[in-house]
Amino acid sequence: MSVLFEPRTLRSLTLPNRVWMAPMCQYSAPTQGPQTSVAGDWHLAHYAARATGGTGLILVEATAVSPEGRISPADLGLWNDAQTTGLRRITDFLTGQGTVPGIQLAHAGRKAATDRPWRGGAPLGAHEEGWRPVAPSPVAFDERHPVPDELTVEQIRTIVGQFADAAGRALEAGFKVAEIHGAHGYLIGEFLSPHSNHRTDHYGGSFENRTRFALEVVDAVRAVWPQDLPLFFRVSATDWLEPDGWTVDDTVRLADVLHRHGVDLLDVSSGGNASDVTIPTGPGYQVPFAARVKAETRLPVAAVGLITEPTQAEKIIADGQADAVLLGRQLLREPYWARRAARELGASGPAAPLPYGRAA
Repeated sequence: MSVLFEPRTLRSLTLPNRVWMAPMCQYSAPTQGPQTSVAGDWHLAHYAARATGGTGLILVEATAVSPEGRISPADLGLWNDAQTTGLRRITDFLTGQGTVPGIQLAHAGRKAATDRPWRGGAPLGAHEEGWRPVAPSPVAFDERHPVPDELTVEQIRTIVGQFADAAGRALEAGFKVAEIHGAHGYLIGEFLSPHSNHRTDHYGGSFENRTRFALEVVDAVRAVWPQDLPLFFRVSATDWLEPDGWTVDDTVRLADVLHRHGVDLLDVSSGGNASDVTIPTGPGYQVPFAARVKAETRLPVAAVGLITEPTQAEKIIADGQADAVLLGRQLLREPYWARRAARELGASGPAAPLPYGRAA
């Protein structure tokens, strides 16, 4: 038996295996008119391929809770009915293939209003479909990015409400897992880290203050997300600025708090909040962060980052370093990775779609 292909139950939801798709922005939604930030044919084809490929859970890319919360004008959003309807096409197909549909809810903060990566990813001015970014403090991400506007307490409360509203729409759209994006230097991660949060009010300074916004978002989403469905939280385990930024010790401490607030799994990534750091990447380079959270807290974890081979993924689960693996770029290269993994591990993997049965 392969542990990678054992089901995993969170609350009342059973995920068919431990091969999950990490959220990865496609920057491919319309940017103007009534279809702005609505999932279209590209998104349906993109996610459908990974579902027919046997992926157990697909986390749809960072989906903005407001227009100002998008990374780029071409990001998905979830603040109106057209966006809800567009995503429903995707969840219906994924569910029909036996894949659990999940979605990551996000606000880009000071890293908002940038161009698509293949066009350079530079910040966009108002004449280029851009807008003024916001952040916990008026600190630019790097020399290219503008200094963001510091959020008022009233604006913070508005954004908390936007996360809750988006979660309600996600449920209406048919998603079974909601993930709050607290990683990679976007708004929630900006509040967490002293590198980007220089506030002197009750949202800055101490660990308790810097985590306040994250917990308010979690509480607001958990209040509208059904008690029988799981809630995930994605975190950057470190800014790679230790000891001056957000640290692995902070992540372990936050995991315990998140568990008490109703989070069911921590999606453990790293980096993204500082532009001038060197990250020592390599196969499974972030797995030790997930393993430490799993060893020192009661919160289940998923590991992500250069997990590319079936035997590697199997060992991560078998050794108790994580409860699941999240594949990113490997699934862009190989949508049917889960089926290959099952063959190589000698596992009883996902059933082939009926039209493909002759090739099984």
